[in-house]
Amino acid sequence: MEKAKENGLSVEGEHKSAKKSKFWAYFFWLFGGLFGAHHVYLGRDDQAFVYITTFGGYVGCGFLRDIYRIPAYVAEANDDPAFIEDFKRKVRANRKPPFAGTRFAAEAAVAYLWAELFNSAIPQEELYGINFRHLLILVPAVIALGVWTVGNIGREQGSIWITLATAYLFYPTLYYIGDDTMWIFVMVIASSLSFDTFSKQWRLKPKKRKSFIRRMAYLGLALMLFFAIIGSYLYFNAVVTDSEGEEIKLSEAVRHFLTSPIWTDLKASLEATWNQAKHQGFWATWAQLVDLTDPRGEINAYKVLGLSQTASQNEVTARWRTLSRDNHPDKVKGSDEERRMAQEKFMEIQQAYEILSQAKNRRKRRNRRSES
Repeated sequence: MEKAKENGLSVEGEHKSAKKSKFWAYFFWLFGGLFGAHHVYLGRDDQAFVYITTFGGYVGCGFLRDIYRIPAYVAEANDDPAFIEDFKRKVRANRKPPFAGTRFAAEAAVAYLWAELFNSAIPQEELYGINFRHLLILVPAVIALGVWTVGNIGREQGSIWITLATAYLFYPTLYYIGDDTMWIFVMVIASSLSFDTFSKQWRLKPKKRKSFIRRMAYLGLALMLFFAIIGSYLYFNAVVTDSEGEEIKLSEAVRHFLTSPIWTDLKASLEATWNQAKHQGFWATWAQLVDLTDPRGEINAYKVLGLSQTASQNEVTARWRTLSRDNHPDKVKGSDEERRMAQEKFMEIQQAYEILSQAKNRRKRRNRRSES
């Protein structure tokens, strides 16, 4: 442990686990940074949770910023002496962390997003005679939690209580503003300002390190709660718009989709494919599926010529001659557009015949090889 006392302040660095690597930090940033994988690696689970819930630090903004921030994160995780000295210099120069536009914007953005999501997840209609709109009373708590979570990332910290009290102080403005979005915005700005002004301070001692299993348990519980809120929104309030412009609840649309012909046909096809794979083997079934995708274009060629796939080569040739004669571009005396369409149709017929002729030649070669 390294301990230094400067101007009555004790700034500590404590590192008992393995050193973190810039290489692995950038590796996890590249292959999972939008979901905070590099922050999990560096022990910054609160920041990882923020990234997961905002898709990379508010739609990738934090993810891109980390390109140049990762070295500092690694130095902090390793309690690098240079980092500790620089941190002590900041503590000596400022009694409390100075205002930082990036952190303030992140506090406000995350708090606003979480609050809007929570507000959207509250069922709009009564369920079993219960009016869940009373859960609006928890929106200020969600805002305070968002501000506090971002404000406590890294070497800064602060109490949630002042922020929570400020959010609830502005709660009655709902009845004057009326609009939920503006109401949430007012509480977010007030809460972020109160946290920065009255609550935040330096984190002189690093957070106590926890075991990886315990950290993942906490992170998992937080994610379960977050996705439960998303699930509530999708089930109770999310809507889709049909071709006539009418809104339909997403849960009803999904339920109707599961009884629609397109789903029942697809389900029957998947079940048939699975049963076939169990009886004929995976690779034989896979070969048939590949053939159904028409990789050589033979199925489409028969369709262009208007023939079944059992047609003989003589039938193919006769049909090709008839269609080529009837669709020859020289017979079209109309506009340029009509001549162009006739040309395309004629070329499609020629290509179809060529594909089927090549298929015939391949079969002949295979038969000769098998006989020899």
